[in-house]
Amino acid sequence: MNMMSEINASTTFNLSASTDEPRTGLSRMGHNVVAVFLGLILFFGFVNNLVVFILFCKFKTLRNPVNMLLLNISASDMLVCISGTTFSFISNIYGRWIGGEHGCRWYGFVNSCFGIVSLISLAILSYERYSTLTLTNKRGSSYQKALLGVGGSWLYSLIWTVPPLIGWSSYGLEGAGTSCSVRWTSETPESVSYIICLFIFCLALPVLVMIYCYARLFYAVKQVGKIRKTAARKREFHVLFMVITTIICYLICWMPYGVIALLATFGRPGLVSPVASIIPSILAKSSTVYNPIIYILMNKQFYKCFLMLLRCQPPSAAEGETTKVKAIQLNQRAEGGVTCHSQVLPEVDEKAICLLSPESSTEPVSDNTPQLSKKNSFL
Repeated sequence: MNMMSEINASTTFNLSASTDEPRTGLSRMGHNVVAVFLGLILFFGFVNNLVVFILFCKFKTLRNPVNMLLLNISASDMLVCISGTTFSFISNIYGRWIGGEHGCRWYGFVNSCFGIVSLISLAILSYERYSTLTLTNKRGSSYQKALLGVGGSWLYSLIWTVPPLIGWSSYGLEGAGTSCSVRWTSETPESVSYIICLFIFCLALPVLVMIYCYARLFYAVKQVGKIRKTAARKREFHVLFMVITTIICYLICWMPYGVIALLATFGRPGLVSPVASIIPSILAKSSTVYNPIIYILMNKQFYKCFLMLLRCQPPSAAEGETTKVKAIQLNQRAEGGVTCHSQVLPEVDEKAICLLSPESSTEPVSDNTPQLSKKNSFL
């Protein structure tokens, strides 16, 4: 009986087995290789997100409502490193899950919760990047919007991660038995319906929001190039690079995990081997390393403060600099053209787009060109 159980565990993607049962899906060498990758992810993910917290603590200019979303992403990624990657790393060293059944349920819940918080925050950030760089007549409290986004990401995550604790699906071992997640292979109607909803609302929906918002942002910047080609060309390439990098890294980190989960749910038994299921899991955990680099170091405001930190200069040196930022103003049309800060520009694709001199531009800023506060600098 034990031999048949071991053979079944080595050939199928069975997440519903007892958490105390050792898995034979990976050899000792396989567990060591996975432990090495998880160790690297744990180290760099912790260090990268720790740098973000240090920057926030050291430089007051970064403590603004807009950057609260970035801090929320780093906080959730840091918690994933501490509560998730650490236990997976130790379990692969031992070659089996070491937390027991209750520990597995807790691990599956908190890591799903923190992971969804990060995903939803990325989607909210993409919307904020577009809406903040587009001036509209409606303006609310920046802190209220930021707190709403942060609180909303956690509430949304709890809505989708608490149900498995109370009977709508459940948490159990996944892959080679050294980590836990939703029981993807459970064939009950409750589990199948939960997995479908989880895939739609916690993976596909954030992807669509990001693609739409970044596409609109790039389109707006591209329209600016028709008015001020010299000043906007560099900004256009920068936004294009940011958009492509953001979406590709998001898809690389999370889509393989979602696809494997769907194959494990709707595919034939044994279709997804433990080895095949571990690779997407590692990619998903690696997002804790990439997120601080993409969303922090690609932000000019953070990057300047990061350079100040490396040079061990006092915070006042960074805060004393005047930062030129730009704003894109849409849907403000005037007769015969568009009025943009006392200037009349021709209509471009039925939308008025006014770009202040970007920080990277070499053109001087005119005296009648207003500037936004530094809190609106995203890119």
